[in-house]
Amino acid sequence: MAKKFEKKIVEPDMKYDSFIVAKFANQLMWSGKKKTALRIIYNAFDVIKEQTKQDPLDVFLKAIDNVSPLLEVKPRRVGGATYQVPVEVRGDRKLSLAMKWIIKTSRSKKGKAMSQKLAEELIEASENRGNSVKKKEDTHRMAEANRAFAHFAW
Repeated sequence: MAKKFEKKIVEPDMKYDSFIVAKFANQLMWSGKKKTALRIIYNAFDVIKEQTKQDPLDVFLKAIDNVSPLLEVKPRRVGGATYQVPVEVRGDRKLSLAMKWIIKTSRSKKGKAMSQKLAEELIEASENRGNSVKKKEDTHRMAEANRAFAHFAW
């Protein structure tokens, strides 16, 4: 009998008491350096507060919401051919993809501290612009283009 997968429960972060910030820190972390990841996030939040005069947690949550995809494509092999089939994205995967895209686009920027790059990307994403939002739109466009294969989703 196969063992059932148990979802890990993440403890909320200390400063904002948010599960999403804690998950974001886990995704941002390299080599188990959680304190460093949290310091980068908190510094980015300070920059956001300074630049936008808004609550940084609200800006962060709005950015995550704006980057979360609704559709994605998954390859399905049918009769010797592989089709890109559009499927709806589940809640946990939405959050995970949004976080990964924001972190990846932040890391790809050059010449500044990570907290500065992360703050810029979060501000842009909360205003529905920036590279991570572009990634979401590209994913949606790809799903829309392959809508003809939607009947292969099972």
